[in-house]
Amino acid sequence: MEGKAQASSSMYAADLSSIKAAQDRISSHAHKTPVLSSETLDALSGRKLYFKCECFQKGGAFKFRGACNAVFSLTDDEAARGVITHSSGNHAAALSLAAKLRGIPAHIVIPKNAPKCKVENVIRYGGQVIWSEATMQSREEVAAKVLKDTGAVLIHPYNDGRIISGQGTIYLELSEQIPQIDTIIVPISGGGLISGVALAAKSINPSVRVLAAEPKGADDAAQSKKAGTVITLPETKTIADGLRASLGSFTWPVVRDLVDGIIVVEDREIIEAMRLCYEVLKVAVEPSGAIGLAAVLSESFRNNPSWDGCKNVGIVVSGGNVDLDVMWKSLKNGV
Repeated sequence: MEGKAQASSSMYAADLSSIKAAQDRISSHAHKTPVLSSETLDALSGRKLYFKCECFQKGGAFKFRGACNAVFSLTDDEAARGVITHSSGNHAAALSLAAKLRGIPAHIVIPKNAPKCKVENVIRYGGQVIWSEATMQSREEVAAKVLKDTGAVLIHPYNDGRIISGQGTIYLELSEQIPQIDTIIVPISGGGLISGVALAAKSINPSVRVLAAEPKGADDAAQSKKAGTVITLPETKTIADGLRASLGSFTWPVVRDLVDGIIVVEDREIIEAMRLCYEVLKVAVEPSGAIGLAAVLSESFRNNPSWDGCKNVGIVVSGGNVDLDVMWKSLKNGV
């Protein structure tokens, strides 16, 4: 079973062998994150839920896995030139930390509207911050200039096989921790996380359901899945600042072929899931990290007969870097 699935994944930017290689490469640097459960949340959902807590990963999010794999995949000559990325969130901090561990410079292009807590993480881990305007065009133009000036190696936040492979190690761990998993729900944005998880899951057990969770205000992946081609939104509006990117050329084929469905939720459902994580699990998570719980509790999921067989559900809690100022304002405004 495993060999057949692995062979069929050769068309993608990563596969089970690259994910296993990533696990070996990062094992001495990344945490093996815990899995939490709650009878209260099981009762609310009508299913057994298992929370893979990447909020306890180094850097406070799953992004460290991919960044660490990418940085430690570099040759010595490549590493000596340093690395560069453009990111408004957890990838920026993760790459800064991974570069620090290898002892090389990290040039991080950050838009001026990035969450304060995530910028502070970049600085804390030694990343060299270069500011850009909030538009993707500005981010890419500034990054291109820094790339030309420094000769550093570009590490894309999600559209990179090394990143996808690193994120896929989450499923390798979860399948060992909770072998009875029949479904896994993963946040989706640019698609690096769910691509890695889907490639690992479908290679190990093709019957596992891989579902994405996405905010209504940034539902380009759901629209793309329905249309059969990549849809890019003119703008996004969601409290989940980590879920505003668009699918990439490496991630879209995996989402198209291997993701079984996309559950779209409102911001108010995300905020309620954040509250439940804090009150019941005793874990502080960012909006992107709570969206999996929001999805499994949503009416669209609970009332869909296609998901009646989802009895043992793994939920990737992707991060815990909460911008509290934004959170409080949202609560006051009744989002």
